[in-house]
Amino acid sequence: MLIFNNKARLATVLSDYINVKAPIGFVPTMGALHDGHLSLIRRSAGENEVTVVSIFVNPTQFNNPEDLEKYPRTLDADIEKIKTVSDKIIVFAPTVYEMYDGNTASAHFSFDGLENQMEGAFRPGHFDGVGTIVKKLFEIVQPTNAYFGEKDFQQLQIVKKLVEKEGMPINVIGCPISREANGLAMSSRNERLSGTDREKAAGIYKILKEAQHRSKDQDFASVKQFVHNAFAALPGFTMDYFEIAAEDDLKPAVSEGKKKYRAFIAVFLSNVRLIDNISLN
Repeated sequence: MLIFNNKARLATVLSDYINVKAPIGFVPTMGALHDGHLSLIRRSAGENEVTVVSIFVNPTQFNNPEDLEKYPRTLDADIEKIKTVSDKIIVFAPTVYEMYDGNTASAHFSFDGLENQMEGAFRPGHFDGVGTIVKKLFEIVQPTNAYFGEKDFQQLQIVKKLVEKEGMPINVIGCPISREANGLAMSSRNERLSGTDREKAAGIYKILKEAQHRSKDQDFASVKQFVHNAFAALPGFTMDYFEIAAEDDLKPAVSEGKKKYRAFIAVFLSNVRLIDNISLN
């Protein structure tokens, strides 16, 4: 397994693949890898000549300094997990200085309004940080295919818009949400939950499933009211938002129509912020 923390050295190795137009797969992560990440890596390894996995906790996408400080960092364990998929994966684990050259700041992006919905409204500057680091990584790796989980569905749409606007020849592939046995969406932040809270957090998916069921024959306003009432009855949860939005532009749905819709949720449980979503079609 090749492990790099220097972007120039990584680019030199990848140039051999680029020169012969061999497909390069890329899975960007912030580490603390779980089975959801590994599923993305397996798919990439099966569809490309070589796969690069980046492990980098990006400071510019955190609007909460405490969240950044507490974000789990488990590089050695992450590398061992990647080896269970393949020992031919290339790992890129740079420092903050290496990625930002001493200027740890975000560029400003317009994603045609995608950045103003949901996560963007509750986490100012978050998607500028996402756009900044993803663009930097794409320029270094120059992947043919890049793989992102649908748990961060809004981020997935943002990255697709970034590629479109920057004219990058990259195929951005969304992959299904990986869930724990109790339905909780896999997330690195789950590691911060106690065992009791981890079981309690399974209620998020249960409520989303009921919202999905109710959306088939009720108006969306009624579904939203159900979700708010359901979480109000669960001790320990604080809701940031629940929204039903169109998949393409992420704009809130006023009523059911011909578009594809998703239900999106963000809640706090014991000061750990958890997000999830589910298709309503």
